[in-house]
Amino acid sequence: MALAWQGSLGDYCYYGHNPPPRHSHFLTKKLITWALYALIPLALLHFYLFPSSPPITHPHLLIIPKLHPYDLLFPPRINLLPAARRVTATGAARTDEFGLIRRRQRCDYAEGRWVRDAAEPLYNGTSCRTIKDSRNCMAHGRPDTGYLYWRWKPKHCTLPPFDPASFLTLLKNTHLAMIGDSLARNQLESLLCLLATSSRPELVYSDGEVDKFPRWVFLEYNATVSAFWSPFLVRGVERTGAAGQTHNVLYLDSADARWASELDKMDTVLFCVGHWFVYPSVYYEGDAVLGTHHFPELNHTEIGFFAAFRMAIRRALREVVDAQNRSGGGAEKEKLVVVTTFPPAHFEGSGTRPEPARRRSRSEKGEGDGLHGQGDAEN
Repeated sequence: MALAWQGSLGDYCYYGHNPPPRHSHFLTKKLITWALYALIPLALLHFYLFPSSPPITHPHLLIIPKLHPYDLLFPPRINLLPAARRVTATGAARTDEFGLIRRRQRCDYAEGRWVRDAAEPLYNGTSCRTIKDSRNCMAHGRPDTGYLYWRWKPKHCTLPPFDPASFLTLLKNTHLAMIGDSLARNQLESLLCLLATSSRPELVYSDGEVDKFPRWVFLEYNATVSAFWSPFLVRGVERTGAAGQTHNVLYLDSADARWASELDKMDTVLFCVGHWFVYPSVYYEGDAVLGTHHFPELNHTEIGFFAAFRMAIRRALREVVDAQNRSGGGAEKEKLVVVTTFPPAHFEGSGTRPEPARRRSRSEKGEGDGLHGQGDAEN
């Protein structure tokens, strides 16, 4: 482009004049170069301030939706909607010269801190009927309630209060499955308590083990929420002290059929596993022993549990993809799959701490390393 402009400028300079003397050729080239350095910025400034054509009316508007309670489980998506359905975006967004609304930066919900919140919690141990008695602090006489008055505050964005009715509207006619260990089960129980403040859930299936395979339906919305006990996601035999088996047996190349066989009924899947992998284990691939973890009795290759954890996650995700391909489902039937990071433990310290753990605080024996973030009073 610069050469073309230089050629045009040269034609303009010489038009109607005799060619310059040979001895001034070098000086002329320098003048042309200086002129270009001056004219190019001026031209760009002109096009910016005085566009030669009207602003483009884009046929579609890229919408950044207002942060919704649904985002607590599922990250916000950017949707391409017709111009007739344009909405005003709020928060971290801007409008560019093409009429597109764009996010300034993505909000990382994991970066933040716990802050005190004077608002009444949506539920507690006395108001939610789906909390199992063995996990109900209030039913067992815990006298303080200060632990209920905290909320998570992301560092770079605002997280609005959870709206159960809106969440159920988004779940309408769909099935949300939480697959994993007891941490996944606890998430299900908490979600049920939150949603029950808007609509009563009905237990429609338990397989005799309400803790492991419960399925609840919100009839008003035809929304299903279920849990699948699968602490490895792959086929495995859990260690059981009662039966004398002190180690896990995992088949890392085979998904757990208990949940995999029902993938076609699920619309949203949340995988949450981790802590069962730290126990002594024997890993198989096919019929061959791949290695072990903290189980020297078999004299096999020691494999770190994170390697097995990674293989299990990949096998589970591959199972979802394979099931989608087998069903022949199109894009309109794609599943939303969420994989949590390695979760914190159920307990930290003695259990008497009235506030969330501060990051890297180890004041109590056995306390965690701040996986829950930092607790603080909001200013």
